[in-house]
Amino acid sequence: MLIDAHCHLDAAVFDADREQVLQQAIESGVGMIVIPAVTLDGFSQVKALSAQYPQCCYALGMHPMFIDHVGPGEIVRLHAAVTEALLTDKKLIAIGEIGLDFSVAKPNRETQEYFFSEQLKVAQEHDLPVILHVRSAIDDVLKHLRRVKVRGGIAHAFNGSMQQAEVFIGMGFKLGFGGAMTYPRALKIRELAKNLPLEAIVLETDAPDMPPVWLEKKERNSPFELIEIAETLAGLRRIPVSQIIEITQENIERVLPKIVYLYT
Repeated sequence: MLIDAHCHLDAAVFDADREQVLQQAIESGVGMIVIPAVTLDGFSQVKALSAQYPQCCYALGMHPMFIDHVGPGEIVRLHAAVTEALLTDKKLIAIGEIGLDFSVAKPNRETQEYFFSEQLKVAQEHDLPVILHVRSAIDDVLKHLRRVKVRGGIAHAFNGSMQQAEVFIGMGFKLGFGGAMTYPRALKIRELAKNLPLEAIVLETDAPDMPPVWLEKKERNSPFELIEIAETLAGLRRIPVSQIIEITQENIERVLPKIVYLYT
């Protein structure tokens, strides 16, 4: 089964045709989609979509690029939302999307690091894996993971070094690969996808963002593209795509174990 480990199906650009998008993905072989929240206000939407569609599950968290106007009290709201969901909803499978993003000229480092650390503590308390945003901040993310130990998770859109990848793997993380891997000029990412242990890789679209090369950055990305992303990885590793699908499914089941109970 193809599993999209990271897809923002709740995004407004899907409002007009979300059901059609989902059906196209299902027909292409996608059996499960993980929808990570990015803001507190988005919690109800990711929960509602997961309740509406059997093929969807979700994570709760605050994205580092959306915390400028968030107060410390919002961690209490996150904790309460997670506690309630764990009691009533089997489709909450992780804390995310959380992490750090230092790609902008003047990142709000102190605020980002505070909320990242506090959200790791929520994950630690509830023994939930985390879905990480690590753009231009991998070493800093790893620093916080050493301080607040969690049960692993997924480093979304990984583009670090082989050494950094090995550290994540040693901490119980899988590494997410998606549209960026499909660009021939993305030499570092493609080299990682080719040479990392296949047991460390999961597939994702990050739809509607991070479009693969065949969309040429002109069209909205969608979970329908996951099969061709899987075929790209199969080509890089010179193995059948069926093997890619089987192993990446197993990888997600290991790192997000609650997902298994949604289709077995």
